[in-house]
Amino acid sequence: MRSQWDCLLQNLGEWQGSFTRFSPQGEPLTPSGVEVLTDTPTVVSLEGLNQNKTVRQVIRRYPPDRAVEETVLEYSTLARSVLFFETGAFSQGSMQWGPFSEFGAELGLIAGNRRLRLVQLYNKDAQLSQLTLIREKRAGTDTPERPPLTVDQLLGEWQGEAITLYPDLRSPDTYSTKLTIERQDSNRLIQQLTFGVGASVQTLTSSARIDGEMLYFQDGGLPVQVVLLPDGASSNCPLTIKSGHSFVLEVGWLVEPTLRQRLIRRYSDRGSWVSLTLVREQQVKRSA
Repeated sequence: MRSQWDCLLQNLGEWQGSFTRFSPQGEPLTPSGVEVLTDTPTVVSLEGLNQNKTVRQVIRRYPPDRAVEETVLEYSTLARSVLFFETGAFSQGSMQWGPFSEFGAELGLIAGNRRLRLVQLYNKDAQLSQLTLIREKRAGTDTPERPPLTVDQLLGEWQGEAITLYPDLRSPDTYSTKLTIERQDSNRLIQQLTFGVGASVQTLTSSARIDGEMLYFQDGGLPVQVVLLPDGASSNCPLTIKSGHSFVLEVGWLVEPTLRQRLIRRYSDRGSWVSLTLVREQQVKRSA
């Protein structure tokens, strides 16, 4: 497997796109979907210096009717709060959640000449406060954006492979996954997720209420919201974090009609970051 630094280098280049902030809890809705609060064109460039031993990152934001905002960063080592996969997919964010502290993470995926990133942030009251989708393409390419994700596109059986990385950089775990999503009725769906190897295989079953572009899972200790977003994206995270409950922050991306990636940042019931998992799954059966 590539080193973490070499995995970072998969992100080199100039990425043109936008930072789009959405109403974090799906309210209010517009006829076309979740409300957009702000949409700012951006150009993000990552350049390798000193034979790629240093990376220079320049972020330029072009807010309407305001001067260009520019941020320049240079780094030659990686923080403990970030992990990368060989594809260049990555997540950076809080190592620890605690009461009365701001908390959150960024999750990024790459498919060809497009990149998709999602930022999920919580305020000091442990409530989801910001949801920002970043859609980008490499400069000089014309790969089109995907349509907004719909519930119907998710229905069916998905089989995949997962790889899990750990903050202490122990050996990764690789295992198979199976996800089945079916409608119970027009306003409800049920999903079953099976993952693991041998004796460690687990199966989790949950149901969700469908409300437009939102799915609400309330079976566990923490209510979870899945938001269906533009470019085939989805955001999966709890509405509120509470002590004593494990949870995940997740981004999904339907990169082709039957091919999906998911990136999952998992936290323990003590609020500690424990792992990062990349799932690549194929739809093998459609469901009405």
